[in-house]
Amino acid sequence: MKNKLLTQFLKLRNHLNQYIKKLSNTRCLQKSITFQFLLSLTIAVVVTNLGITTDWATTGTRTLTHKILSISNTIGSENLRVQNNTEIHKISSKINPIGSEVLRLKNNTETPTLNNKISLRIKTIGSKNLLVENNTGTPTPNYKTSWIGNTIGSGNLRVQNNIEAMYVAPDGTVYTNSHWDEAAMEAGIYKDGKVIAALEDTHGWSRGGGKAVTANSKYVYIAMTQGSRGNIKEDYPPEGTTWYSVRRYDLSGKPAPFPNGRGWDKSMLITSTKSEVTGLATVESELYVSDSAANRIRVYDTDRMKELRSFPVANPGAITIDSQKNLWIIQGKNGSKPAKILHYSQNGKQLSQQIADIVEPTAITINHQGKLLVAENGPRQQMLIYDIKDKPVQVGSFGSKGGIYAGVPGEVRDLKLYGLTGVGTDASGNIYINSNGFNKSGTDLRKFSPLGKLMWRSLGLIFVDNADADPKTDGVDLFTKQEHYLIDYSKAAGKQWTYKAYTLNAFKYPQDPRLHTSPDGTFVRRIQGKPFLFLTDMYNSFLQIYRFNSATDGKVAIPAGMFVGTNSADKPFITGNWPPHQPEKGEWIWRDRNGNGKFEKNEYDRSKDYPHLGGWWVDSKGDVWKALRTEDGIRHYPLQRIDPKGNPIYSYNSMEKQTTPKIFNDLRRIEYFPETDSMYLSGFTVDRPAFGDDAGVAGSEIARFDNWSKGNRTPKWRIVIPYDSTGKREVSTAAISVAGDYVFAVTVKTAEVYVYNAKTGAQVQQLKPGPEVGGESGWIDIPYGIRAFRRSNGEHLVFVEENWKGKVIMYRLAG
Repeated sequence: MKNKLLTQFLKLRNHLNQYIKKLSNTRCLQKSITFQFLLSLTIAVVVTNLGITTDWATTGTRTLTHKILSISNTIGSENLRVQNNTEIHKISSKINPIGSEVLRLKNNTETPTLNNKISLRIKTIGSKNLLVENNTGTPTPNYKTSWIGNTIGSGNLRVQNNIEAMYVAPDGTVYTNSHWDEAAMEAGIYKDGKVIAALEDTHGWSRGGGKAVTANSKYVYIAMTQGSRGNIKEDYPPEGTTWYSVRRYDLSGKPAPFPNGRGWDKSMLITSTKSEVTGLATVESELYVSDSAANRIRVYDTDRMKELRSFPVANPGAITIDSQKNLWIIQGKNGSKPAKILHYSQNGKQLSQQIADIVEPTAITINHQGKLLVAENGPRQQMLIYDIKDKPVQVGSFGSKGGIYAGVPGEVRDLKLYGLTGVGTDASGNIYINSNGFNKSGTDLRKFSPLGKLMWRSLGLIFVDNADADPKTDGVDLFTKQEHYLIDYSKAAGKQWTYKAYTLNAFKYPQDPRLHTSPDGTFVRRIQGKPFLFLTDMYNSFLQIYRFNSATDGKVAIPAGMFVGTNSADKPFITGNWPPHQPEKGEWIWRDRNGNGKFEKNEYDRSKDYPHLGGWWVDSKGDVWKALRTEDGIRHYPLQRIDPKGNPIYSYNSMEKQTTPKIFNDLRRIEYFPETDSMYLSGFTVDRPAFGDDAGVAGSEIARFDNWSKGNRTPKWRIVIPYDSTGKREVSTAAISVAGDYVFAVTVKTAEVYVYNAKTGAQVQQLKPGPEVGGESGWIDIPYGIRAFRRSNGEHLVFVEENWKGKVIMYRLAG
């Protein structure tokens, strides 16, 4: 019955389309527009009552089921009017999270649930009248989905955010652990360059992973945390208490309970309530655990998980076991006391051998030849090799000395390491090394042959980040906050990107703001022909500025400047001891006057302003714009010049205050284009105010203003974007971006991209993740979670944050 109805409906649709097409080619169009509109309403009601499921999308994506959510109509006036201003019945628009728009009569209170979208669409119009010339339709461009930053683009098994510890079994299976992974893969299992499993149940319910992992022939053991849940009957810690535990799993990744085990499934061994487990190792039937809070090594039976004994070791960290079944333990730095590697017997007797000529050891293992391998995360950025038969002697190293900063600084090469967190070997002598970068830049797990040839590499480089394109190279060079990629658009989705450079130098520029903050939104600009990188954060707290100098710093982005907003009464934008010499009150602009990348006393410009920020923008000339959530809330900082060190100069003396258009009462985003003197603003309006103080979203409307510099504040068009009017945030717009022919807006929870014609404001399309990324995306968490770029061939690139599965989604709209 359903198939017959669908066939009849499709035939009816074809006949109606032919009739409307004939009308559009005659002078009857103006007389027939009312009929067409009412006819569309009738079809919508019929379709809704039949509950027909169709999909007329331009790309093949999986069918999703979503309930319809209500938002305001995406038409820039309260009533639809024909050209002679005759009023038509007001309607209420329903927009499906998948992207459908279903019309219903105002008095119809029943809203059916559709399994997919029905593509009957009313144009988004920004004028007060529904003019015939604005209702002719806009061609829908085709698009494809791709991604950057993660070796795997979809599915539950992909490269995790940050590997903070790893253990390599004799057969080459790699077990990993980390404190947090957005998609609940804190602990993974890798083999032959593939992710083969994730350890279960490490995420949510106040759980997290940790920084230690080991395995034997029966079990995997990981460090983890378990916070309180207010339900001690199910064996959770009481309020205010955290369990720092060792959790046991079988080799497939399923929890392995044991007698007297703790937690809801009895697989947890609580070792402390003061600090986390910092090292794990097994030998025969014994498990060794570093309890850093107690300054002890605790020894447990691997099967019964009962404590056998313990012995003191100050500040113990990672552990490995040598062929004599003795322990080598990293002793972490303690104030002015440097790190060491100590040697202990199984019974806890400290032996005479130790290694002290090391700066920052982060991981250790014993290879198949009995050599001790140490991950040195100091300036050398190498794996160091020690002969430990007698007094430990360094006999070799692996990796380029200086790591990622050797040769061309920042340039990615097979043997250039950076931010080492894991080292291991298998029975064949293959070497496994993980680099995390600095300040958790992302996973870079590599396997090398015994002779040092790269055999495979797994990358998970992105978390809470987005990409932008270098305008000079037409989108071939892409940048995120710390990485530089090269794109070959002729290749298949997910195969187009190559990891080219790591742009942060933690040793030369230890005050780099990326080491002390969590930036995410990326702007790439060419100012007077020179490349610059601008970064902001999840809360619009600041705008960071970086310059490049290939002669002195290779591919590294050099700290050049920074804007910080005015401190509020209860919370400063930046807390702690960084940066040095910052003003205690108000807001500031820092410029690296002497070019050394340090924050120094004479490098701050000070001011004071309204503390609540809506957004930042850097235009193509290098001018900085700031939106404040108040009247007179637009600040324009014209670029003064580039100083002799290569830093752009901005000042409060040259800052211009500009009036917020009256339609807005809470300005959120700002994008200005000097080439056309066009300003695009988004925020909450007088007509569509915010529900509460949802500071993280882009507002309820976008408006375009032409002749902005001449003082025009009358919008060319206004479009209503998805926004929350219930307090549930089921439908909200997270971010906007303007490029070429289109205005793009992405929603928070569904991560759908709404595409509008930049000239008319008419909606032309909606983009959703395609089959290339499994038709899925996480929420958009950042105010610049979308960034668009128009290539010279007319193709539009749209980059969307996807921190759930650790990548950036890239849509390609044909030109």
